[in-house]
Amino acid sequence: MSLVQPYSKLRKDLAQRDRSLREKVVSLDEAVSFVRDGDSVGIGGSTMSRTPMGLIWALIRAGRKQLSCSRCIISSDGDLLYGSGASEHIVTSWFSQGILWGVSKVMRHHVETGKARYEEWSHLAMGMRFRAGAMGVPFIPIRSMLGSGVGAQRPEAKEMICPFTNEKLLLVPALNPDVALIHVQRCDAYGNAQIDGLQFMDIDLAMAANRVVLTTERIVSNDQIRRAPDQTKIPFFAVDAVVELPFGSAPHECYGAYEPMMQHMERYVELVNKDPVGGMRDYLDKFVHGPKSWTGFLDLIGMDEVLKAARAGQTIYDA
Repeated sequence: MSLVQPYSKLRKDLAQRDRSLREKVVSLDEAVSFVRDGDSVGIGGSTMSRTPMGLIWALIRAGRKQLSCSRCIISSDGDLLYGSGASEHIVTSWFSQGILWGVSKVMRHHVETGKARYEEWSHLAMGMRFRAGAMGVPFIPIRSMLGSGVGAQRPEAKEMICPFTNEKLLLVPALNPDVALIHVQRCDAYGNAQIDGLQFMDIDLAMAANRVVLTTERIVSNDQIRRAPDQTKIPFFAVDAVVELPFGSAPHECYGAYEPMMQHMERYVELVNKDPVGGMRDYLDKFVHGPKSWTGFLDLIGMDEVLKAARAGQTIYDA
């Protein structure tokens, strides 16, 4: 599935968006309505950092299917998307279960058996594709991938000779997801979002997507946002919905709020690596479909582990 859209359609969709300053707070269940079956979905954060796990959890519970998902680096969120059947196509630069555990066995099972497609680009190429999407241009020239074998696997990328320098360049197509899912530390009810720590590709992703759904550790007043305007990375006019969801990246980390919940991740990896099909089914049954709410999911992780991760994250932030 190609995620490249004609510029005229992008402009038309942009003109139709409601960019007014209005309150956009919805529940987690309501936020799922912004994602439809078959949508292309951009996922914010990177690896195990600021992953919008709560939104992915809710999409799986809602039974979304045939999603084409893109993210700079995919972690266990990709496992869940493949294993649940929510996604059959993931576009990324690296698919792991986190740096500690290496390449995902769930991904390997689904790709090697033909159940799903893994589309690999270089890390810089992923960023520049979102950058092109944010700029409203259909492609962008880069040098990344020219020195590797990755470019040979991507017929979508086209080589060209620069008309100004006569050097070889690679043209990569823009990424304009139908919807972006992004988790942030705080934002106001209008969607003005502030990000602490690394921003990854989230700003370009937010500007490239046609719809943007934010989860946030806490909703703050607009007065508080205005007191530190330089920290506002995603503006209200790019955002369609806001969900206040404490620990919305669990069991991954959110800088300044909590570190990864490593005991839970260790148990998860052991389960799915032993049996990528049965282990994933057992995990989904217990931790995704079992709880009645996101709070119930956190209860299953265990409050001791959640609080330990919070103390560790706040200690790093205060230091």
